[in-house]
Amino acid sequence: MKKLFNYCLALCLTTAIYSTADAQVRKIPSEVTEAFRQKYPTALNVEWHDHLTNFTADFDLDKVHYEAKFNNKGMWQNTENKIDTAGIPAPIKEGFQKSKYVEDWKIKNAYKIALREDKTQYRLEIQKNDIQKKQLYFDSTGRLLRDNITL
Repeated sequence: MKKLFNYCLALCLTTAIYSTADAQVRKIPSEVTEAFRQKYPTALNVEWHDHLTNFTADFDLDKVHYEAKFNNKGMWQNTENKIDTAGIPAPIKEGFQKSKYVEDWKIKNAYKIALREDKTQYRLEIQKNDIQKKQLYFDSTGRLLRDNITL
């Protein structure tokens, strides 16, 4: 009985810690909100998240959902939006076809990432099975930049 109690207590504590981990820790600095308004003046449904090292704004623009990241000083870092897997640009598809993941891995989701200096990257979430999942990052020419294991 004591083991069951300890297990339940540990489960409750873990749930409490993880549910507050993404909570708003501090007020969004005016530099950040002003930089966002300058970059996306017609954004709708804006929701802010504090990630300690940066601030993220989830918003809608022209019927597309975006996520923009800004540093603590209000400097824009990147903006990401989900794209349909059928709409993945040809160079990115070719890059994936040339990668070591083409055989056993399937593309689950695709994202377009706008970076500073008018650069664009693409992130593909791929999955081999329920446990093996990765994120592949490609530049706009289809060159694989890096891969990350994901949960």
